[in-house]
Amino acid sequence: MTGAVRTEQRRQAKPALTARIAGALYVLAVGAAVLAEFVIPGKLGFAGVLIPIACYTAVTLCLYFILKPVNSRIALLFALSGLVGLAFEAVQRHPWGINIAMVFHGLYCLLIGYLILRSTFLPRILGATMAFAGVVWLLYLSPSLAHRLSPWNTACGLLGEALPMLWLLAMGVNPQRWKEQSTAAKEPQ
Repeated sequence: MTGAVRTEQRRQAKPALTARIAGALYVLAVGAAVLAEFVIPGKLGFAGVLIPIACYTAVTLCLYFILKPVNSRIALLFALSGLVGLAFEAVQRHPWGINIAMVFHGLYCLLIGYLILRSTFLPRILGATMAFAGVVWLLYLSPSLAHRLSPWNTACGLLGEALPMLWLLAMGVNPQRWKEQSTAAKEPQ
């Protein structure tokens, strides 16, 4: 096997591996958050917040790498909105009674959903479920509405968000199509 062939194989494996890492870290983040919130609340202390935030930061960076070839500006916007939301989550800041972290997370999910819909390397239905999750999280703009819909809104949001992440964990991305879209994005228009 020549060096050029091995280099090409590694380059094609990178988005697939990154996708699987993003999926695994998402599962870890949600699992840690559920443990901290419902199973052993108060016992994990700061780690109960820090572990999911650290994992979700890594998920955001992985998704940025994966989705950047679709539209680099929108990918940057989703990454920034995700990171800002995580910062609000870390400090547990809720101005005007609004969970701002969830609002930024809703924008994050909507933008990711759009990029998945526009991608050629992931199934479009995953973009639709992620965008649906984004709409659900944006309901936190109205705390009274979010409270009235609870826990159904949370279940629907988590399901809409989990399906793409579980796909990434199990299937990754189509590396050939990712490469084609990445190459097309680099070509001058």
